[in-house]
Order: sequence, then C-alpha cells, then structure tokens
Amino acid sequence: MSNLVNSPAEKAHIIVSDLSERFARGWHCLGLSDQFRDGKPHTLEAFGTQLVVFEGEHSKKLNVLNAFCPHLGGNLGEGTVKGDNIACPFHDWRWAGDGKCAAIPYAKRVPPRARTQSFITCEENKQLFVWHDPEGNPPPTDVIIPRLEGAFSDGWTDWSWTTEAVNTNSRELVDNLVDVAHFFYIHGYGKGGGSTYFKNVFEGNFATQYLETGPQTEHSSYQKDATYTGDIGDLACMSRGETTYHGPSYLVSRLMVNFTGDDPVETYEILAHYPVNANKFVLHMGFITRKRADLDAEKNAARAAMVNEILRIGTLQDVAIWKTKARIDNPLLCDSDGPLYQLRRWYQQFFVDVAEIKPEMINRFEAETDTRHALPVWDQQAAEKIAQEAREAAENANA
Repeated sequence: MSNLVNSPAEKAHIIVSDLSERFARGWHCLGLSDQFRDGKPHTLEAFGTQLVVFEGEHSKKLNVLNAFCPHLGGNLGEGTVKGDNIACPFHDWRWAGDGKCAAIPYAKRVPPRARTQSFITCEENKQLFVWHDPEGNPPPTDVIIPRLEGAFSDGWTDWSWTTEAVNTNSRELVDNLVDVAHFFYIHGYGKGGGSTYFKNVFEGNFATQYLETGPQTEHSSYQKDATYTGDIGDLACMSRGETTYHGPSYLVSRLMVNFTGDDPVETYEILAHYPVNANKFVLHMGFITRKRADLDAEKNAARAAMVNEILRIGTLQDVAIWKTKARIDNPLLCDSDGPLYQLRRWYQQFFVDVAEIKPEMINRFEAETDTRHALPVWDQQAAEKIAQEAREAAENANA
C-alpha cells in the first residue's frame, strides 16, 4: 500500500516568486502637502531611487524630480530652492519643476537637451500625490483622487497623520481588503469584532470592501453594498465600514461606529503607501473625524484623538503581522476566506502595460463572504479566552 502522506504529489509547497522592480502604475501619496511647504527641498526614497520635493517660491507649486542631478550626480535634496527652481549643491545647475534645466550660472548656454526625470503631481484632500507609470504615460482623465469634503470643512477635525516604514512587499497590505477572519483574531484580540456582513466588489480602478459588525436585521432598510446615506444612529449594527482602493495605493475608508448608542462616530481613514523598493513600502495613516455640534473644541479634539488612536493601533496590529510573515503566491484558502485570488488578479492590472490588461482584471466582480458558520465559533473562542484571562487575573491577584 502506498503512503499517500509522503507521496511527492501530496507534499505541500509554498510558491514565492522573484519580485521584480516594476512599481505600480497610479497615483501615490507622499504625505500632507504642508510638510513640503517650508522653502526647503525634501528627499525621500521611492520607486527604487530618491526623489526631491520642493515648492516654487513664486508659483507655489509642489514639484517632484529625481533627486540626482544628471550633470555629475549631486543630490538635489541637499541643494537650495532658488525662485521656482532647485539648485544642485555640486555645481549650481538649476532645475525647473518640469525637469528642464533652467540655468547653469557658469555656462555660456544651457545644453538644449538638458533635463532630468520629473513627475506629474496633484494635490487633493491637502495631500501631495505623484503619478508613476513605467510606460511614461500621463494619468487618464478618469483616474483621479476622490475629494473628501470633510478635509475642507470646519465640521471635521484636521488630519491626524503618521507614517510607518514596512519591510515587505506592498501586496501584503492590499490583501487585507478581503481578509474577513483577521478582524476577529487581530483587531478583536480574539474576543470580538467578527464580521456579520462582509462583501467585496472589484471593478475597473476600484476595489471595495463593505463590512459590518454586530446585529443584522432580516430585511435591511438600506443597501449594504452601497454608500450609506442615513443617520449613523439609525444603523442596527454596531459598526460599518465602506473601504475602497482608488488605484493600487490609495485606500479611503469611511468608518461608522455606534457602540454606545448615544455617540455615533464617523471617521475617514486614509491608508496610502508608496514603494521604496520591491521589499519595502512607506505607509501613511491619516484620520479625520466629524465633530459633534454639542461639544466644544477641546472635547471634540479629545474625542477625535481617542478614535484616531484606536484606529491607528489597529493598523499597527496589521503592520506587526506583515513585518514577520512570509509572502506566499499560492495561498491555501478555506471556504470561509475572502476572494483573495480575485483581488490579486485585480491588483495585477497596475503592474502590466496598459495593452496587456486583461478583461478579467477590470471586469466587475462581486463576492459576499458568508460568516454564519464562523460567528458561533468566534463567540465560543471569545468566551474561552475571556474566561482564561479572568482566571489568570485572579491567580495573579492571589499570588
């Protein structure tokens, strides 16, 4: 009798393909615009090189160039902003925001082909974005950053913004969009937070997650896989999230929470990243919260700070996992996992030439992940963990 357990055909194997240095086509957020508006050049590592960001003195436009001067390689980030140009610290060559050499003070004339790599930029939601495309094409007119009116309203808080460098491939971050089970085990600490509604929709440039926790009614008064337009206090569930990737690297999450029933909270969370290299990305975490009209400025600020910190800790829980996990190209899934392979197929469109984008990468795909089997299991696991912690606390108190 053959031993199937040891049969080569039955042996599990993990596929980890070589990572290419091709970076995603799309808009990438570099941070809040104001951090670059101090009259100085700012250097950052991105897309396998270094970039320099500077504000024109007269134009007030934020410009992004390759940080290395094509003359003899001086780092423009160590240079000086002079007018609307950045001057190299090595030989004072002046570079305009469009990449053209504007002046060489000691030369009779500027070489007609003197230019360096420049990046198309835009500002939205008080954030700076650069367009990256390996083919060198400009962004299509319909590929834009969504405007969040709350970012410009006195009825919302200012951005609370932090960054985190993560030494892994950015696909690990994107995979989270379909990972229903990790909300219980990671964000709920194994004691709560299981999703009672979870659906993904992928189409074109967008990948969306709709999530709810807490009670569900048999007949909902609103469409669960669409933007909720009602009063948050009227939600039957405890929390609801509407989360969308706009392209490969800019995630906007509208989070609605009504745990106590008397203080509904609405927050926008931004998770934006740009690649440093194939095995490292910089993650931006930003939060704005709708103010309560009945609270003064100090109380609104304290309320928002508490919400922001809870959400930031949640993201850092994911970061801790990404920093130690392996990258797997052939994940073994079960019947209660989300549509991971379909999400990766959608994500792949940003890493191939436009002419090579296949219909299945951009055609509409919908999948609701059924958690009815998982929920009682999670409830039992939560009860066991809470009981265990109570026993340990009692033993420590009596020690």
